[in-house]
Amino acid sequence: MSAATEGKVALVILHLGIAHLGSLEPVLTGRGYEIRYLDAVDIASAPSDVDLVIVLGGDMGVHEKDEYSFIVDELAFLTRRLEAELPTLGICLGAQMMAEALGGRASKGKSVVIGFRQVNLTEAGLDSPLRHFATVPVMQWHGDSFRLPAGATRLASSAEYSNEAFRLGDFALALQFHPELTGEMYAEWIADGDKELAGYGIDPAELLAQRDRYGVDMERAAQLMLAEWLDAL
Repeated sequence: MSAATEGKVALVILHLGIAHLGSLEPVLTGRGYEIRYLDAVDIASAPSDVDLVIVLGGDMGVHEKDEYSFIVDELAFLTRRLEAELPTLGICLGAQMMAEALGGRASKGKSVVIGFRQVNLTEAGLDSPLRHFATVPVMQWHGDSFRLPAGATRLASSAEYSNEAFRLGDFALALQFHPELTGEMYAEWIADGDKELAGYGIDPAELLAQRDRYGVDMERAAQLMLAEWLDAL
C-alpha cells in the first residue's frame, strides 16, 4: 500500500443498487481507500472535500430533473468539485452528469446501445489510462449522450456516439461505458432488464455469450486503467 494514498476516502455516488463498483472496488481498497457509498438522493449531505468521488450509473437521465429532483443538487455538487479540480471519476450516467456540470449538456441520444462494443481511442486516449482498452471491447448500456465540455479532452468515441470518454486535466475522468461490470453483475443486469431487452429485440443469450468472450479481458483492463489513473493523481 502506498503511503500517499493510505487513509484516503472514496465517496461513491450510487443511483441504482445493482450498479455498484464491481471490479473496481479491489483496486481502491488495495490502494488504501476507504469506500463510502452514498445514495444520490442524499447528495445534499455529501462532504465537499473528500479525497475521491466516483459517480456511477443509473436508469434515469440527466435531463429528467423534474422526475428526479436530486439531479439538480448532484449537478451543483459536481460543479463545485470540478471547479476546485478535485479527483472525480464518472461512469455512464456519472460521465453525463460530469459533462452537464461542466457545461457540456447531457441529452437523450439517437440510439440505445446495449452489449460489448469496441471504442476508438483518440491519440490522447492512447496516451492515457484508457490505453488498456485499445483492443478490448467494453460493455455499453445507455441511450443518452453529452456534448464535450469546454476545456475537456476527448479520449474515445464509438460507431454510435462521438463522445465515449473525456478527461479534464489530470483530476477528472468520465467514461460513457461500463468497465466496472463483473460477469455476475452483467447477468444480474440482464435479468433485471429483461423487459427492456425484449422491447429492443435483444437476445439475452447473445449478451451472455459476449460476456463470456470479452468479460474477463474487460475486467482486467478496467483494473489496470483505474490503478494507473489513481497512481497519477
